[in-house]
Amino acid sequence: MRKTRVHWLYLAPALFFLTMYLIYPSIRTIILSFYGPRSQNFVGFHNYITAFTSPSMLVAFRNNLLWVLVFTFFNVGLGLVLAVLLDRVRYEVLVKSIVFLPMAISYVAAGVIWKFMYAYRPTYAAQIGLLNAIVVALGGKPIGWLIERPWINNLALIAVGVWVWTGFCTVVISAAYKGIPKEMLEAARIDGANEWQVFWRITIPYLKSTLAMVTTTMIVFVLKVFDIVYIMTNGAYDTEVIANRMYKEMFLYQNYGLASAIAVVLFVLIVPFSLINIRRFRAQEAVR
Repeated sequence: MRKTRVHWLYLAPALFFLTMYLIYPSIRTIILSFYGPRSQNFVGFHNYITAFTSPSMLVAFRNNLLWVLVFTFFNVGLGLVLAVLLDRVRYEVLVKSIVFLPMAISYVAAGVIWKFMYAYRPTYAAQIGLLNAIVVALGGKPIGWLIERPWINNLALIAVGVWVWTGFCTVVISAAYKGIPKEMLEAARIDGANEWQVFWRITIPYLKSTLAMVTTTMIVFVLKVFDIVYIMTNGAYDTEVIANRMYKEMFLYQNYGLASAIAVVLFVLIVPFSLINIRRFRAQEAVR
């Protein structure tokens, strides 16, 4: 009994903060999601119906799906390609450091940087954005990267996210790639396999668990993407995402009920991927 009390005594501070800053807010958010704009009257599932039927939320769902597909594919794909190629580069550490460098920049700073990169001015004006300056120098017309709807501006925002997160994927996949026994790769080459066959028949199967972990991690991040969109467009020109819509409903329109419902929907979307990562981690620990 005394040992049990000591254990709970040590756990008490962590449990207190976990309850106050995670469990209680989550329960409170679920309760608020069933109330009206100012949390005054009970409206049942009305907020959830609005969350799944309003035009702005439908645009947000569409854009989040685009983020999940494009962002995840390019991050994991580029991370895998760079991890394999950089393993043969003489200055591997230096190149990886450069690729990883954007991770050291906050998402707000990345959004500001790329907002200047995408800056657009009419044809008759001097271009201050790097990309449009290059386009004009090559004889083309300036492009409104952040105002061309519905795909160019969303893809431009996704490119910023890829720029930030590719380094993370590269480092994680590279660490797993270095765990592949060199003898296995050399034996495959001696048996006549070309590099493409080695990549698909040995590298990919060996990295399967790591690729799955990185993929689910990217999906969890991209489902709650907020900073980049908020800084660069604030959801204008059909670039709205779920988290940014939740912020607007809460702080701009003071519609606490709908904002809470959107938060619950976002939470429900994220939980399955988080559970997949937890189960995979436990399975790996069990093998060890």
